[in-house]
Amino acid sequence: MADTPNPIQIQKFLGGIDYPAKREDLLSRAKDSGADKNVMEALEALPDREYDSPTAVSSAISDSSS
Repeated sequence: MADTPNPIQIQKFLGGIDYPAKREDLLSRAKDSGADKNVMEALEALPDREYDSPTAVSSAISDSSS
């Protein structure tokens, strides 16, 4: 995978999303916000579950990239 985006980059594209949010909701919001390929790939690699906060998303991304 390409370089993993940092949490600030990811949250920039998820602004305004209501938590808890499912992976599909995160992907849809990021796409609508014009997320780049790295951000989309990082979100696509997340486990398909519900995330209760931006921190949970960031943690899951860092776990999936290691």
